[in-house]
Amino acid sequence: MPRTALVLRHMHIAHLGNLEATLLNSGYKIRYLDVTTDNPESQPEPDLVVVLGGDMGVYEKLAHPFIDRELDYLRARLTAARPTLGICLGAQLMAEALGGAVEKGHSVEVGFRTVTPTTAGLDSPLRHVAGVPMMQWHGDTFRLPAGATRLASSEAYSNEAFSIGGFALGVQFHPELSAEMYEHWITDGAAELAALGIDGEALRREAERNGPAMEAASVALFSEWLAALN
Repeated sequence: MPRTALVLRHMHIAHLGNLEATLLNSGYKIRYLDVTTDNPESQPEPDLVVVLGGDMGVYEKLAHPFIDRELDYLRARLTAARPTLGICLGAQLMAEALGGAVEKGHSVEVGFRTVTPTTAGLDSPLRHVAGVPMMQWHGDTFRLPAGATRLASSEAYSNEAFSIGGFALGVQFHPELSAEMYEHWITDGAAELAALGIDGEALRREAERNGPAMEAASVALFSEWLAALN
């Protein structure tokens, strides 16, 4: 029987990207759930939960009431040591669910940036991102929860990736972005980019230079991590 991956989605444009093929090739059947309207607790227990990104902040609980429900679900899952993967907002939600508070960062990071694995990261699937610029699109950060291991940092933020035991992985950056997905983000986020003084054409040139290597690193990273769950 194929294993199941329940994918918690917060925005239509923030989907699995190149991670979808990696999950399928690793033997998973994928099921998306719009967590802003649907309760993940209503779903059959999956083998893996993937928590995707979004433009809301974990601390915006009054504006987004679903966040408390999602945190409760992730807290129970992580406490039970069930396989969980979080990307950007997903990683932040995982951290807060276990006591690592999320807060606004000191800068908004958009574009390809170097992510440096720690010593522990170099001994993990995060080693595949060493020397490969990773796509960032965030303005929030988080403190590591108790029991988490920092796997990577960047010049701007100390917490770029973490693990919990062998069953949970959170990454602040966006290795899942495909070229098509990246273009959609630039187009959809044109007003935000303009407000930040960021040139969309410059981002496209960055993607041409760095996108293929990032996708290759993503496949290697996630394939190895998923294989270790067997």
